[in-house]
Amino acid sequence: MKKGLSEKELSALYGAYKDSDAVACEIIRLNSILGLPKGTEHFLSDLHGEAEAFLHIRKSASGVIRRKIDALFAKTLTDSERAELSTLIYYPEEKLSLLASEMTAERWCALLCHLMSVCRLVSEKYPTSRVRERIRGVADSYHEIIEELTWRSVSSSHVESVVSEAMGLGVTRELVCAVCSVIKSLAVDHLHVIGDIFDRGARPDVIMDGLMVEPSVDIQWGNHDVLWLGAAAGVDASIACVLNNSLSYKNLDVLEIGYGISLRPLALFAQEVYADTPAEIYMPRGTGGDFLLHDDEMLLARMRKAISIIQFKLEGEIIQRNPDFDMNDRLLLDKIDFVGKTVKIKGVSYPLKDTEFPTVDPNAPYHLTEREAELVDYLHHAFLSSEKLQKHARFLYKVGSIYKIYNGNLLFHGSIPMEDNGEFSPCLFARGRRGRELMDYCDSMARRAYFAPHGTLERLFGGDFLWFLWCGKNSPLTGRERITTFERLLVEDRNTWHEPKNPYYRIWDNAEISRRISKEFSLDPDSSYIVNGHIPVNKGESPIKSGGRLIVIDGGFCSAYHSATGIAGYTLIYNADGLRLCAHAAFCGRRQSIENNRDVIAETVVFRPSGDKMCIADTDLGRAIKEKINDLTLLRLYMESGNYKERRSDYQSGFLDI
Repeated sequence: MKKGLSEKELSALYGAYKDSDAVACEIIRLNSILGLPKGTEHFLSDLHGEAEAFLHIRKSASGVIRRKIDALFAKTLTDSERAELSTLIYYPEEKLSLLASEMTAERWCALLCHLMSVCRLVSEKYPTSRVRERIRGVADSYHEIIEELTWRSVSSSHVESVVSEAMGLGVTRELVCAVCSVIKSLAVDHLHVIGDIFDRGARPDVIMDGLMVEPSVDIQWGNHDVLWLGAAAGVDASIACVLNNSLSYKNLDVLEIGYGISLRPLALFAQEVYADTPAEIYMPRGTGGDFLLHDDEMLLARMRKAISIIQFKLEGEIIQRNPDFDMNDRLLLDKIDFVGKTVKIKGVSYPLKDTEFPTVDPNAPYHLTEREAELVDYLHHAFLSSEKLQKHARFLYKVGSIYKIYNGNLLFHGSIPMEDNGEFSPCLFARGRRGRELMDYCDSMARRAYFAPHGTLERLFGGDFLWFLWCGKNSPLTGRERITTFERLLVEDRNTWHEPKNPYYRIWDNAEISRRISKEFSLDPDSSYIVNGHIPVNKGESPIKSGGRLIVIDGGFCSAYHSATGIAGYTLIYNADGLRLCAHAAFCGRRQSIENNRDVIAETVVFRPSGDKMCIADTDLGRAIKEKINDLTLLRLYMESGNYKERRSDYQSGFLDI
């Protein structure tokens, strides 16, 4: 807390209040806010393009809304009625369409009464100004009606009057939908996304659209996110990796429909250059999106083969100009014996599944052919010219970072490079930096790739570094010694596929690890938590590590993980009552959810209940309010001492935007 204000600061602060009584009122208002319950934080991770599942879990707030409904109506509504009410809040337009024939005036009135009860309950923890802001942000023309119904203890006759008038005007449905939007907005105060929005699933762009309208959100970049940031910044190796991943999972909707990037030039190149070469091993393994423009799987396989070779060449260029990345073991094109059809890895020769690469010159394997260079130039321009992709990238930089400290907890996607003895690793790629200094350096370099001037060495290295964060040796976002893309694609011997994890993942069950990390980030090791994503929690494994202070919430949204995890992953809720870990069943689809009132919450575990309910005073916002109160108290002393004349014009109400 500040000890005092300068004359300049006092003058600026003085201009916002007409007299000392106005300052006193503001101090009282701010103190009253400190006693309100802490807002609900919602933690998600590893969304991987699964837009429908993400949107459902976000709408339901991982069960927060259903628990509010159960608390209100456990004795007055049946379980099926409460489930239907929950579904209606999640999907009001669709659910009301299904119930249209049943909606009498009496039922509309009962429904609005129930919804307003939920709305009042979820608004209780907020200052009036915040409730008004959320209502006006999502309720369009109906905000004044909803404000009136929220802040009054209205009778059923009052609601009947509102419903009757709305029915007469033909806007009952719109009013109810607006109330549902307000409930969903107020159910969660702040959303955390612990990385990996992109890849595997079909529509990460839809997820990004949803995140951009969140009233309060932060994102900790995952390795797949920085790959797409690199592509948006025009890093050619990242663009090639994005295309390879998209083709591998047959997820081209995000490129061609979401971002308007035509893959026709790549398709033509693959048809002409790779038409007479085997491509079966490059077949996509995913099912694709709803609007796939290329349904010829052999063509997709040839496209993947073509872009894989380009990727290996472009990655080779980055590795060769950045010896500090220590990734020479990933230079494998020059280790191919085209006569013997083998590749030498760590001095051992392994048979290759394919060596028919018409664009690879054994004497200059990392050199792009003229036609490859033309294709790369086209793709480079296409990614830079995608208005929607650039908008999403700017948003990821605006609200995103390598790590986040929020309300005394530490959030990051992957790992902090460590040694087996628990010491932080000094990383060659970051000039020997380690721990928090390393994470800050990675964040700074990631921003250079996008914001440094085009054509500068600073931007070139920033782009190389973004690519390194995606797959580099012991990058904090991947936490692996190497990524074996080449081997998994071309080498039959699975012993070469191994991707050893950083020791962080071997020792994170040790209670001392979370304490060491918390201290490194100037947090209290006895009260702070570390929230991780990235690594799916397999069957029989606990998501709670390091003596209960490290929580792994890989969301398991990607169906490819479900056989290993047994569930669809975890999310986390942190409210005034403490921490609640939510395990999810696989999402059954939007239609099933709406028609059958199906949800995805399998079970919840409160593993850190608060003795007393946490208040805003205990949060980052509370600390900021206390500082403001301190400043205002000092200002009032100055005013009452006669050093300033009281101003009765130019009055601006309020001091904090809460």
